[in-house]
Amino acid sequence: MNKIHNEPELVKKALQIGAVYAKKRGYGEIENEDSLKLKVEFVYRVLTEDKLIQPLAKDQISDPNMRHKLALWISRQLPADHPLLK
Repeated sequence: MNKIHNEPELVKKALQIGAVYAKKRGYGEIENEDSLKLKVEFVYRVLTEDKLIQPLAKDQISDPNMRHKLALWISRQLPADHPLLK
């Protein structure tokens, strides 16, 4: 797994966008009290359920791997000139 430039910031952006997407799709909302790990897993599960990202192999599911998948997903959604991609 290669480290992505600005990965923590990309994950944060992915959680913001993913939370809005999940709410619009009727999956529920992320609460402010939820832990970061729970937020990451929730958005990851929503995106894999809707087949927007390919799920990890069962033996590869972990918080760092889910964060990496979210960072990859959002980096492909953002415009090429977005500040997080530079």
